[in-house]
Amino acid sequence: MSSPSRPRPAARHAGRPKRPSGPLPHRPGDIDEAVLYGAHPVIEALRNPARRFRKLLATENGLRRLTEEVGELPLAPEMVRPSEIDRLLTPDAVHQGLYLVCDPLPSPDLDALPQDAVVLALDQVTDPHNVGAILRSAAAFAVAAVIVTVRHSPAATGVLAKSASGALEHVPLVAVRNLGDALDMLGRRGFMRIGFDSEGSEPFEGVTLRRPLVLVMGAEGKGLRQRTRELCDHLVRLDMPGAIKSLNVSNATAIALYAASRAD
Repeated sequence: MSSPSRPRPAARHAGRPKRPSGPLPHRPGDIDEAVLYGAHPVIEALRNPARRFRKLLATENGLRRLTEEVGELPLAPEMVRPSEIDRLLTPDAVHQGLYLVCDPLPSPDLDALPQDAVVLALDQVTDPHNVGAILRSAAAFAVAAVIVTVRHSPAATGVLAKSASGALEHVPLVAVRNLGDALDMLGRRGFMRIGFDSEGSEPFEGVTLRRPLVLVMGAEGKGLRQRTRELCDHLVRLDMPGAIKSLNVSNATAIALYAASRAD
């Protein structure tokens, strides 16, 4: 005898409000606080009037360097031994006697980007070392913003901040829920959208660049997702003369930004 059919459970997401697709008030991961360690990240943060600070731990040597570099500090430091900071971090973290806890910086709105901007967009680049290195290059080439996704992106704290070496204070991160929607909106604003792919149909040097410009970089291995590719005005490749034809995404970004700056 067949068993009676079971009633279907109610949809798990029924009645939930739809999440907005625009920028969030804070950076990727919607973190409650940012932890910065090491000389460059901490010094640049303390110089940033937009930062709101919660706690500063410093060794004797670390505090001496801070006062030499920054002068009067915006908060009173707590003097500690190096081992006390060691316990707060992973064994391989190089903190140089400085550990700062502060509020995350707000994420600006895409509508606020200037019409002559060069912007980076990262399609699910998840390695915090890579994102930090990309931020350093972005700061060096005066990039107006780096767009990342809320999911599949590292939070702007810890390893990412250390790898960025202070660049977090100079290049805004714009966290969006949907990268495709962001690229679509930028296209309607007149941004030229250049996607980088090792199998791109055009060499990068063959494209005449103009501002506003967004350079779209994909995750290593996976590259750009299909919708991201479809929303780019040009899908380009970086042609390499040597035996290795692909680069780490942070190295590729630095080359792309240098070429874009030369084209101005």
